[in-house]
Amino acid sequence: MHDVIIVGGGPAGLNAALILGRCRRDVLLCDAGTPRNAVTARTWGVFTRDGTPPLVLRAKAEADLARYHTVVRREVEVVAAQRREDGFAVTLSDGTEAEARKLILATGLHQALPDVEGFAAYWGHGVHSCPYCDGYENRDRPLVVYAHGAAAKGMALELTVWSRDVTLCTDAKTTAFSSRDRDQLERKNVTIVETAIRRLEGDGEQPHRIVFKDGGTRPCHAVFLMPMPCDPSRLITQLGCDLTQKGVVPTGAYETTNVSGLFVAGDASRRVQFAVVAAAEGAMAAFAANTELLRADIA
Repeated sequence: MHDVIIVGGGPAGLNAALILGRCRRDVLLCDAGTPRNAVTARTWGVFTRDGTPPLVLRAKAEADLARYHTVVRREVEVVAAQRREDGFAVTLSDGTEAEARKLILATGLHQALPDVEGFAAYWGHGVHSCPYCDGYENRDRPLVVYAHGAAAKGMALELTVWSRDVTLCTDAKTTAFSSRDRDQLERKNVTIVETAIRRLEGDGEQPHRIVFKDGGTRPCHAVFLMPMPCDPSRLITQLGCDLTQKGVVPTGAYETTNVSGLFVAGDASRRVQFAVVAAAEGAMAAFAANTELLRADIA
């Protein structure tokens, strides 16, 4: 039986494995090899690694793990997980099973995209979910915020940090703007368009404009999406984790969950979805798992 099984080889999972390797724990890291940020050209906002391509970061992290002989990394999908009296059991896609005393899920999320023509085609290079990650590279260009409901005004105002040419598109979805809301948006040079969107057009490399169903258009260098509902890993639901309305796990201070011995780190947990934050969450989950193991061993 392993001390810890980690599911997911992104920043959270890799950093958790690193910390646990340094604690000399027996760790199995399982990664299906389908990272959410595979469509992203560069990872921004990571101390000393700003702008590094995600796959380069991953390769460097995997090389770091090679010095810790108690950490085994396998490129295999975990297809099922269950809680047992003495820990956890996971079923792998090759039909084998592995057991551990503690389990860290760093599975990330499946990103849902609005059903608008062109959004999927430009996802990661023109359509983005995080202005902190991609706003700077699109600064001082025409930006479109795709948002509706209570989140719309706040997200549009947030984008004015990076551009004075912001269009807020509600895609004809119900959004109640008060006169005060409209005044605030107008003062920040945000144009509100409440018409349904037909498609996003561009040259194949970068978006150029939003086309509306009434025939109107707006210039667009990049689209930023409001936080969309995301589908959690089925492992999270199999193990009985609590979920928020946004589909993420409401973790405690050290990435603990309502399931004893189970930790959730990275984008599947409740905090902001930055690579550097995910790595920090992985470290905190590793610290907590090691502490629980130590306490159990000396009890």
